[in-house]
Amino acid sequence: MNAFSEVRARVSHRMAMHLCVRPFRMRNAAPMVSFTFDDVPKSAATTGAAVLKEYGALGTFYVIGSQVGGHSALWDMVDAKDIVALRQAGHEIACHTFSHKRACDLDAEELHEEVDHNQRYLRALDSSIRIENFAYPFGYGSFVRKHQLGTMFRSSRSIVPGINSGSVDLQFLRAMPLIDRRIDRAGIERAFDAVTKNNGWLIFYTHDVADEPSAYGCSPSLLREALQAARKRNIQVLNMAEALQCAGA
Repeated sequence: MNAFSEVRARVSHRMAMHLCVRPFRMRNAAPMVSFTFDDVPKSAATTGAAVLKEYGALGTFYVIGSQVGGHSALWDMVDAKDIVALRQAGHEIACHTFSHKRACDLDAEELHEEVDHNQRYLRALDSSIRIENFAYPFGYGSFVRKHQLGTMFRSSRSIVPGINSGSVDLQFLRAMPLIDRRIDRAGIERAFDAVTKNNGWLIFYTHDVADEPSAYGCSPSLLREALQAARKRNIQVLNMAEALQCAGA
């Protein structure tokens, strides 16, 4: 990737962050929290889903079709049977493009093909899967592609920290890292205090779920801390599709 492309990507990301294409006024009656898993390492689909089940919670899993059943230097990836099991358990399967390409690096036709390819792949695994929501690969938003994404998805989630409340940009939702190296119990408590105060929507994102997680993942104990914090405050845990419905989107 050349220097010009990287500068262009950063500018597009910052524009996406600050310029809303179509503001949406949230109408949720109570604070909400969602737990989301990017790339979907196998441990997210197994250990992560098992921890959610302990609390009667459902999550959203943003799948990269081309990486299903594969391996990386960081983790083993989710396999096709895991995706079907997640869907059958009631979890939401969402889109992270087919090839994990940044939206800011794609033209309109390329983005459409990435999304369509991912959708076709996932529906071939289970015809009941309906892909409604998107997460930006590598967290890079794209102002140029936001309108197009809005025609394909109910929401697009970023990794820019913040609470979603009041008037929001559905194609650049804020999210907090549920990552051991970036947040602790006190940080989780502060996030829940903020979402309660603002009657907002707190979205957590992570990757693997392991006793010794990667730099991008969380331990089962940290995931339990966040779920327990929600339970203590009687904040409902909803997947992305459920939360959007409660918000009136």
